[in-house]
Amino acid sequence: MNEPVSIIIPAFNEHVSVGGVVQDVLHVLYENGIEGEVIVVDDGSKDGTGDVARRAGARVMRHRSNRGYGCTLKTGIMAASHNLIVITDADGTYPVKYIPELLEGLDEADMVVGARMGKNVAIPLVRRPAKWVLNKLANYVTGRRIPDLNSGLRAFRKNIARQYFAVLPDQFSFTTTITLAMHCDNYAVRYVPVDYLPRKGKSKIVPWDAASFAVLILRTATMFRPLRVFLPIVGLCLAYGGVKMAIDMTRDPNISASALGAFMSALIVLLIGLLADGVALRLGRIHQNVTGVPMADELTAEEPVQVTATRAGR
Repeated sequence: MNEPVSIIIPAFNEHVSVGGVVQDVLHVLYENGIEGEVIVVDDGSKDGTGDVARRAGARVMRHRSNRGYGCTLKTGIMAASHNLIVITDADGTYPVKYIPELLEGLDEADMVVGARMGKNVAIPLVRRPAKWVLNKLANYVTGRRIPDLNSGLRAFRKNIARQYFAVLPDQFSFTTTITLAMHCDNYAVRYVPVDYLPRKGKSKIVPWDAASFAVLILRTATMFRPLRVFLPIVGLCLAYGGVKMAIDMTRDPNISASALGAFMSALIVLLIGLLADGVALRLGRIHQNVTGVPMADELTAEEPVQVTATRAGR
């Protein structure tokens, strides 16, 4: 991989760890002879996160107020000088040593995801049941096996990601949505097992976010694979109508209104699903200008303090 790369690190109140992450990234780029830049997008932090990142050698973009993880990534991607993009977190949970492997994978894939399946994975137990359910739902929607739906360590091309900006949320579900969208549009997505370390500082994700992720998966399915949502509903209506009709026939030769209503509901839902599927096929992949990204006057950019990466990484 001879192309230069832009490393995007979204950060919100991560002054404890962001400096070390930036220096580790610079060290990895130097050690592997990779040309590139490190961009930290400070999402309205109040603890000096941006200043720490700048002193460590990153180019810093600042939001005046907290805009959300997804919005922060959009800002970083749009500010990137290069087409190859790698995103990682500022909390030190993703070992940056995997960046060269992710970039190598782009020779044969459109997106390479660092799947948290390594030997050292510190995902809190309270999150694992919801994560399993969400992965199963995503597998059903896309028809693919997705080892890690919302990993924050991944590599892709800027021109591919931009076409989805209109539907990518501004919150944590950015990674979930782009994973689903690219699978549904039959892009080549590759997964590389990586470790996942205990984070430094307090997590921004709360357990009830799982419900929001589930709704997001269903919403994305209606945009890209609508029949995956509508056909099960049609099946349930038909099953209810059939069982109710069979029960009615044992008592009275007439079919009840509830059975007829179930059959009519199945027909209506089927027609809506076919219409939605036709619209999705007609539109194809989304090609729109970026929306929802902060305007230029809402951002400030700071040049990094000149830091020479060394083998020590510090």
